[in-house]
Amino acid sequence: MSQNEEVLSYPLPYDTALSAPAEWERLRAKCPVATVELPSGDHAKLLTRHEHVKGLLSDPRFARPGAGDNAARVSPEGTGGAAANGDMALAVPATGEGHQHWRRLVGKYFTAKRMAALRPGMVEIAERLIDDMVASGAPADLKAALGFPLPVYVICDMLGVPADDHHRFSRWSDMFLSTSRYSREETAQGLTEFTQYMSGHVAAKRATPTDDLIGMLIGESEQEGQGLTDAQLVSTAMGLLVAGHETTANMIGKMMAMLLVDRTRYERLLAEPRLVRTAVEESLRFDANNGFGLRRYLTDDIEVEGETLPAGTTVLCSMSAGNRDENVFAGADDMDLGRSPNPHLTFGAGPHSCLGQSLARTELQVVLETLLRRLPTLELAVPEQDLRRVEGLLVGGLREVPVRW
Repeated sequence: MSQNEEVLSYPLPYDTALSAPAEWERLRAKCPVATVELPSGDHAKLLTRHEHVKGLLSDPRFARPGAGDNAARVSPEGTGGAAANGDMALAVPATGEGHQHWRRLVGKYFTAKRMAALRPGMVEIAERLIDDMVASGAPADLKAALGFPLPVYVICDMLGVPADDHHRFSRWSDMFLSTSRYSREETAQGLTEFTQYMSGHVAAKRATPTDDLIGMLIGESEQEGQGLTDAQLVSTAMGLLVAGHETTANMIGKMMAMLLVDRTRYERLLAEPRLVRTAVEESLRFDANNGFGLRRYLTDDIEVEGETLPAGTTVLCSMSAGNRDENVFAGADDMDLGRSPNPHLTFGAGPHSCLGQSLARTELQVVLETLLRRLPTLELAVPEQDLRRVEGLLVGGLREVPVRW
């Protein structure tokens, strides 16, 4: 790094919980490969153009930093959960044929066809949760009443774990994704408890076959003779449970806040409910509060926009910034509920793209369809300026989404 090179503090500043950092536009135009300083004090490279983010995420050579990599640390010494420290998938191969084999096995249970079969059950859950929210009266926190419990119930049912343990899962998930919320001792203890819980869960399913996702993975693995080890099954279950708790739950809250902060958006969907699917995709694209972005650790030299990034570099791929790239999305700073095509990068790209994207899309569509039908007068109960971001975690979200009807 040259002495005159600009170094930006990361995460970048923003005006409101839903707004995009003003710096994105300048970086895409003037400095598409920027140097940033993370909360740890370590430096990384930040990509903000759609083509660069997609290109790096699609490169099968590179994955998230692992515990053995000399990667830039997200968190200051003594803090950070398993995901921030690179300990999140030790049992699952990060690249190569081993990773693709794992994806083929697990991906069979996240097809669009299978998710369609789960949709009626999701609708029932959404109806029940909205009934409870309405019975409790307005104002209500839409995230706590609907956004959080719906994906939790769904993923717990898929994995065959008791939803009554959701408070423990929530705590473990926060520790898993923590950047500064917990101490090293707390995150280490949480990871131990989480691993022990899931190890017992997997052992019980080996002893007594079940038809949930983990049970089916065990059965199919034994038939093929190329199955996942217990450690891989434990890592898989933990990763899916964290994703079900944090990413989709947060996205439900953000989607509804974006649609209600300018209520003409919600009113358009009331008039044109056929736009629900494209509105969900546009909400995923328009989300400016997506967390840290995806990290990639370079094991080979690569060139981006004429700059050589040497092996050993940690790169932050800002999907949210790439999703606002005017070279790809006309009117990128406008939320166009009918936008199609919509090649957003929210679920990543290439061999490491999100396995659960069909599940997330289905849950978001069900929530939006059900709220439009049940609560046509829904509105935010606070001004946009009062919405608060989740802090101290790798993922982005809102602390609460106050609504009335």
